[in-house]
Amino acid sequence: MHGMGPAFRHMRADRSVAQHPLGRETVRRVLGFARPLRAQITVFMVLTVIDAGLVVIPPLLVKKLLDDGIAEGDRGLVTLLAVLMAVVAVVGALFSVATGYLSSRIGEGLIFDLRAQVFAHVQRQSLAFFTRTQTGALVSRLNNDVIGAQRAFTSTLSGTVSNAISVVVVGIAMLALSWRVTLLCLALFPVLLVASRWVGSRLAGLTRRQMDGNADLGNTMTERFNVGGAMLLKLFGRREEEDRNFQAKAAVVRDLGVRISLVQRVFVAAMLLVPALATALVFGVGGNLVMSGTITVGTLVALSTLLVRLLGPLQGLSNVRIDVMTALVSFERVFELLDLPSMVQEKPGAVSLPADAQRLEFDDVSFRYPRADEISLASLEVVARAEQRDNVEVLRGLSFVAEPGQMIALVGPSGAGKTTVTNLVARLYDVGSGAVRVGNRDRMWDVRDVALQSLEDTVGYVTQDAHMFHDTIRANLLYARPGASDADIWAALEAAQIAFLVRSLPDGLDTVVGDRGYRLSGGERQRLAIARLLLKAPPIVVLDEATAHLDSESEMAVQHALDAALAGRTSLVIAHRLSTVREADLILVLDEGRVVQSGTHDELLQAGGSTPRSTRRSSGRPTPAPRRSSSFGAWTST
Repeated sequence: MHGMGPAFRHMRADRSVAQHPLGRETVRRVLGFARPLRAQITVFMVLTVIDAGLVVIPPLLVKKLLDDGIAEGDRGLVTLLAVLMAVVAVVGALFSVATGYLSSRIGEGLIFDLRAQVFAHVQRQSLAFFTRTQTGALVSRLNNDVIGAQRAFTSTLSGTVSNAISVVVVGIAMLALSWRVTLLCLALFPVLLVASRWVGSRLAGLTRRQMDGNADLGNTMTERFNVGGAMLLKLFGRREEEDRNFQAKAAVVRDLGVRISLVQRVFVAAMLLVPALATALVFGVGGNLVMSGTITVGTLVALSTLLVRLLGPLQGLSNVRIDVMTALVSFERVFELLDLPSMVQEKPGAVSLPADAQRLEFDDVSFRYPRADEISLASLEVVARAEQRDNVEVLRGLSFVAEPGQMIALVGPSGAGKTTVTNLVARLYDVGSGAVRVGNRDRMWDVRDVALQSLEDTVGYVTQDAHMFHDTIRANLLYARPGASDADIWAALEAAQIAFLVRSLPDGLDTVVGDRGYRLSGGERQRLAIARLLLKAPPIVVLDEATAHLDSESEMAVQHALDAALAGRTSLVIAHRLSTVREADLILVLDEGRVVQSGTHDELLQAGGSTPRSTRRSSGRPTPAPRRSSSFGAWTST
């Protein structure tokens, strides 16, 4: 039946959005967003109006063919009218193709613009944003909400205009043919409306629960089917319990699917029953009018045909408010994300660092991690809790200087602020007070005054958990320096002591490392990360437990490679192993966000020190750390 597909979408729509408050600002921004597409939208609307108006022509031609052609025995008129009907059909098909093409151009163009803006905006969010946000909810904004916003300019806009024009034109034509029959048929429309609302209220709720159930199934599979989840399942042997839990969730979706199918059948029956009753009414009343000579047979046939083309648009218009509000809510959710500012922003007129920017300075730096309401949206977190108080300071008045070419080692208990220090160097976060500066012996620049790309080019990282994209070894290495040649890549691999392994692989540099690099061992992944750093060759290097996953033999080889790679570069190293830090020019012992000891390896061993009282900070809540016997020696091991 005409309009059945869109009707099911109407039924599934959440009718609660009709009461959702939306300000004029949202509507204004939507119109502004559509401004670049206004020429295409105008042509699309004109074609839609013409296409909607064509629906009355075939029934009227049928009326004339029956009354003036067949009844009068005029073969020429019959042939002419049949040709006209064919021409109208061809023109209608061409208009349908044209409106479909323009609808796709407008819709896909809108999706492209929205996705590009959201993706670019999210990329520029601070690291704190990603520590709070659920990835699935964020991806949903790029998919479901963007597609929902697209419907505002394609199906919702065209459907509303087309239905409105069809109702007006068809209604006028039916009234002109027989106002008595038309009014009687329209009296059945409330029955269709009531049935539609009754079924829709139930179908929307069931569909929402089914979507939640499918999302729950999807989350379960995502967590269990990635490498980490699969390993956990196998290590703890919970297969039967996992099977039962999954089957219970799948059973909920199954039962909801059965109920939705039943409700849909009821709706289909109602959609078929009302037109059938209306058709019976047309032929019953109209047939008597034909026999009394009030109307002709052609008029009766035209009325029955037009009736079918009237009820679908009427039902569609009954859901206009829901469709419009649903689309606007999708826009609002997209705008909500676009309006979220990043805590780390590049200043206008930011400077680029010189190539010899190797000096690093922390000047009385204090820092606390931001609260959730400062960095994220509650709608992007499955479990969102308001934080009633500020997190405690992680760094307190931290000051030190790393001269060009020096290695600075950071040691101390967990939660002392070591990783936080390294995060501030590349401006993954901004300091609360004080300043982090980078430059040379002639001039230093606050990192907040430096162009982000320039700072990212200057500082290179190797973290404890080196991340790899699900791509080839070559692609992961070229991410550090896209223009590097194969010779440069192999040189970096040689220096990282992993070239032999890569050469032994069947596909060499084109070997796919798997999700997060899990096809490689921890040590292999770490050495690839070091090769990536060597390929980038930044003036300042940060190593956060870069040799943590290596065995003693591999660590020694990589340490030699790092020694050569770090020569002449400034480096900031976090490590617990004594072998990693004994060659450092300066060792800073951190405790509770402060430097409690500093000096060379030999100086610190001679100085000894009192037992530090440390706290681990997670979400701003301090918990006692174990006591150690020496401020320096306690945090290093052979």
